[in-house]
Amino acid sequence: MRRRGVRWLPLGIVCALVAGDAVAQVPDSVSRDTTITRLRELRIEATRPIASVSGASAVRLSLQSPHVAAVPLLEEALREVPFVQVRENSRGEAQLTLRGTESRQLAVLVDGVPLTLGWDARTDLSLIPIDAAREVELFRGISSVLHGPNVLGGVVSIEIGHGTVDPARRLNGVQGGVDATGATFGGARLGRTWSSGPGGVSVQAGGAFRSRDGVPLPGGVAQPAGADPQRRLNSDLDHASAFFTGRYESEAGAWVSMSTFGYRATKGVPPELHVRSPRRWRIPDTQRFVGTVSGGTAWGSTPLGTGDFEFSVGIDAGDAQIDEFETLAYEEIAEQEFADDRTLTLRALSDHELGTGVLRSALTWAETRHVERLVPGRRSVFRQRLLSLGGEAEFPLAGPGSGFWSGVRISLGASFDRGSTPETGGRQRREAIDDWGARIGGSAQIAPGARFHMGASRRVRFPSLRELYSGALGRFVPNPDLAPEALRALEAGVTGTVDALGGEVETQAVLFFQSFSNAIVRTGLGDGRFRRENRRRVNAGGLELLADARWGAFSLGGDLTLQDVDVTDERFPALRPRPEYQPGIAGGVHLAGPLPAGLRARAAVEAVGRQYCVDPDRATDVALNPTTRLDLVVSREFTIDGPFRILQTSVSLDNLADATVFDQCGLPQPGRLLRLQFRLH
Repeated sequence: MRRRGVRWLPLGIVCALVAGDAVAQVPDSVSRDTTITRLRELRIEATRPIASVSGASAVRLSLQSPHVAAVPLLEEALREVPFVQVRENSRGEAQLTLRGTESRQLAVLVDGVPLTLGWDARTDLSLIPIDAAREVELFRGISSVLHGPNVLGGVVSIEIGHGTVDPARRLNGVQGGVDATGATFGGARLGRTWSSGPGGVSVQAGGAFRSRDGVPLPGGVAQPAGADPQRRLNSDLDHASAFFTGRYESEAGAWVSMSTFGYRATKGVPPELHVRSPRRWRIPDTQRFVGTVSGGTAWGSTPLGTGDFEFSVGIDAGDAQIDEFETLAYEEIAEQEFADDRTLTLRALSDHELGTGVLRSALTWAETRHVERLVPGRRSVFRQRLLSLGGEAEFPLAGPGSGFWSGVRISLGASFDRGSTPETGGRQRREAIDDWGARIGGSAQIAPGARFHMGASRRVRFPSLRELYSGALGRFVPNPDLAPEALRALEAGVTGTVDALGGEVETQAVLFFQSFSNAIVRTGLGDGRFRRENRRRVNAGGLELLADARWGAFSLGGDLTLQDVDVTDERFPALRPRPEYQPGIAGGVHLAGPLPAGLRARAAVEAVGRQYCVDPDRATDVALNPTTRLDLVVSREFTIDGPFRILQTSVSLDNLADATVFDQCGLPQPGRLLRLQFRLH
């Protein structure tokens, strides 16, 4: 295993934390979004609840919060978002689960273009850089039919190039840090805006790096003989990324934007500690480029009234190499897999006046091409095409002056979806499959600063090429007969701001129920291998609570998810197999407040209840006990002179108690870690 020294150290962090009191602290900023029904603006630590007119519940993450990692990868940011479980799987990929869903049932969109329509119908969150992002939003459950195909249980939306040209937006910044293992990370971005009134031009570019030899091993976890007792075996990472965005807006409102980002990385895949034959993988090279060109007309006259039109073209191209070794010494290569992925996405969207409402439509077409070469083995080419045509109408239930009913808005939508696999690597072909989706939602102002929102939907997901045809270097048995999944979902909730005990409290409470038919799950075969199969139904119901209260400089917040997930196996209807990695209870609490010398502290506790996994050696369920972890951060912000206006510094202790918290069976999260970081913007 390689070892590296610290490349650079931001020495100013520690000094800045104890600098003089003459420097003023600056509040966090919260970005604005005109498509969301907004409540009163508050300064928050990381997330805030929002309610959409369409009935979906959502939260927004501020990437400038001190406890969010500098130059974050998407995994690091989403671990700060309530209601979702982020876990590292046996392939070394970070994935999401939410409301009984699996990672393939959640979509990740960058400027509206999906990153989750590729070979595996999901993306590795631990490799996606988001230092260029304006904001990250999580829409849970009731997704819009306009998002395109294969969007079921929720959407992670990342805005990079979208948004208006804003001369007041700070485009320049530098951030970075170091942790106690010697890992280093840093990045910079530069930009400029030209605008003297309506419209203008804005460009921004930047890059970042992340480098570590490995993550700390939590206390009480035993690794294979000969492994470093302080670090997780094979958990190193070298990652470099860059981005560019540009946007032009005319005085009339027409616009064109371009956003691109890419990365190149080398990483180890930590072996599972609970099986006889874990993956002995390394990824010596993986790279990805994502580019989007979008444009739109201004809202103006059409032959049928008024409206606008938007288009986008997205390319997602990546290459990866996987080396499988003979032993956990990672010296002699046994097999290799080389993958070449290309996904082209075309989207057209239109909004049009519909009386006092609006009619929205979207056409999404995507083609994924995957070339797989096994050594020893053969070269195989796979291709999948997905199409979705959707429309939604949004309108007020009553006109102005109708009292309560004038604040009620309704949204109705439907979609036609098609999936086909014209190339299958010489294996069993599938006929094209057509299906449909629909949704209804609405919201109503029920009190000053509070809205009630509810919705129901049906969506489908076509199996990915990997689920149908991949053997994962002998780990899985392919199943080309998989049927599409169908999700029926219902939710209702309240989002609002209330005055309580002399302070302000932002709250969100949501009841949800989701039912998957033909749900695709992995099953152990008893010989160390898995096979993906359709289960008759997975039902998930529960309650989500979120609150963030502020009294002056003090804040207290938390989230709680209570859920019951039930799986019915079509092979054995009388049995109730346990769902994998779906805890019945999960939540967190955070407390923040001022300290002497202008410092600010934040403590956060996260707890996850009992959950279960499938042991592939025995084909039985294994329980993971409830876990709790504590994170602490001390930060300070300064106003400064020069090219930057704000300096933010922080010292963090992640997993302060060195607790053993498993992402999956045999895959623990990092142990106690001291991290120093700064941001200049």
